[in-house]
This record gives sequence, C-alpha cells and structure tokens, in this order.
Amino acid sequence: MKIQLASSYGFCFGVKRAIEIAEEHKGSVTYGPLIHNKDEINRLKVGFNIGLAEKLDEIEKEGTVVIRTHGIPKDELVALEAKEHKVIDATCPYVTTPQNIVQKMSEDGYSIVIFGDKEHPEIKGVVSYAEDLEDAFIVLESEELEALPLKGKVAVVSQTTKKPEDFAKIVTALMSTRKEIRVFNTICNATFENQDAAADLAKEADVMVVIGGKHSSNTKQLHSICKRDCTDAYLVENEEELDASWFAGKHFCGISAGASTPDWVVQNVISKIEEMKKQEKTKIEA
Repeated sequence: MKIQLASSYGFCFGVKRAIEIAEEHKGSVTYGPLIHNKDEINRLKVGFNIGLAEKLDEIEKEGTVVIRTHGIPKDELVALEAKEHKVIDATCPYVTTPQNIVQKMSEDGYSIVIFGDKEHPEIKGVVSYAEDLEDAFIVLESEELEALPLKGKVAVVSQTTKKPEDFAKIVTALMSTRKEIRVFNTICNATFENQDAAADLAKEADVMVVIGGKHSSNTKQLHSICKRDCTDAYLVENEEELDASWFAGKHFCGISAGASTPDWVVQNVISKIEEMKKQEKTKIEA
C-alpha cells in the first residue's frame, strides 16, 4: 500500500515558536495546555520539567509562567503580571493580531463580531480585548446575527483556524444590514495550506488518516475536509488508536496532521501502518 504525506501538514510557525520558548525555560509552568497535543505536552513535561496549570490559583507565587499558544483573557494576563512571576508570552502572533484588532476597533466605537467557537481558548482571549464586552459577539452561523443589537458600524474577525468560505458567509450577511463594515481576515495562512493539501490528497487516497489532538479545532477541520472526498477518513491522536481493519484491501493511504502535531508522532503513525500492512501480507501468504 502506498503511504503519502500531504504536501503541507503538521506544526505551524506559532506552535514551533511556543515549543522553542518552553524548551528555553526548563522548569517553568504553562498556563493552560501550551498546544492541543497531549503527547507533545507530555514530552515537554518529561524532558524539560514543564508543568501545567489550568487555573490561576494553581500557579505558585514565584517562578516562570509561559502563556499558551492560544492566548489567555486580558484580565488573567494582568493578574499574572501583577504577581511575582516572570511571564513569558508564547501566544501565537496570528492570535495576538485579532486581539489587537478587537481592542482598537472597540475603542473606535465599532460593534465587534467574532466568528468562532465560544468555548475555544483562543476566542475567550480575543473577546476579552473588547472595551465593552456587551458590544462584542461570538457567532458560528450567519443566522445568529439577526438577533444581535449591533451598531451601524461593525468590525469582524475570525478564529484563526476557521474555513474562509464559512467566514465569508458571516461577512456577506453583515453587508446586507450594516452601512459600515471593517473586515479583518485573521485566518492563519498555515491553516489554508494544510487544508488545501489535505483536500487534494483526499481526492486520490482510498483511506486517510488525520493525526492530531481530539480537542484541536484545526485538526477537526482537517478531518472534516478529508471526509468530503474520502469516506474512510479517520482522526487519531497517535499510533495507539490505529485499527488494522481500516487498511484492509486499501491501496493508497493519505496522511495529514494538525498544526499542533509534532513530526515524531506522525512518523510513529506511519511506522505503525507499515507494520500493520506487513502483518496483513504475512497472514495472506501463510
């Protein structure tokens, strides 16, 4: 069976940067999971003594705190900096961009519309930068806009990992009802590239494996995209979740990986698939 990696996959700039920052600060604590990949977080814990705090009160009074790639709410950042901590901000620059836009547009009197998932840590951080939280709204569907008390002028941003075509639907809906709209395309280029490469590969493969964290928005998007053209598309966090039956009778396996998936996990998955195919061939020959 042929196994082929997508032309673009895995670690994006922001994730690489965050991991390098964490590795440079051995013994530090990350506030929130640094990235959405438990295997890589465990590697940092074992190899670099990097701790994890999910809440502010879990962080000791002194020491170095690394802010996760997805960022944190503005008030929590202020609270951290007010304590006796050395705060290292590993927030992805692609995430700080919508944070800054929301703050500036809010100060200029615009209602804020954020296209994204309310419970995603990135969006919780972005919305917190609005001057008036009652004039900042998070939506996933264009229909949600109808009930919002928006001003005549609106600024709209997107979660960095969303699909451009879905963001366009929100923008189009706003254009029909508002006189002034400021549109900021804050979707990450790496997201475009990984999604396009996965889509191209899924059209050729008869089985696709997407590797990444189950809580990773961009990984789930990749899986959804692959499913459109390859019915047998599976999402796994690591090689332990592979099932040999997925590859029985298949001739072309495509591989893609989310932006938080390290290459060593990808290689482990490929090795396990190759091992499964060898075992299948041995059984047939026997």
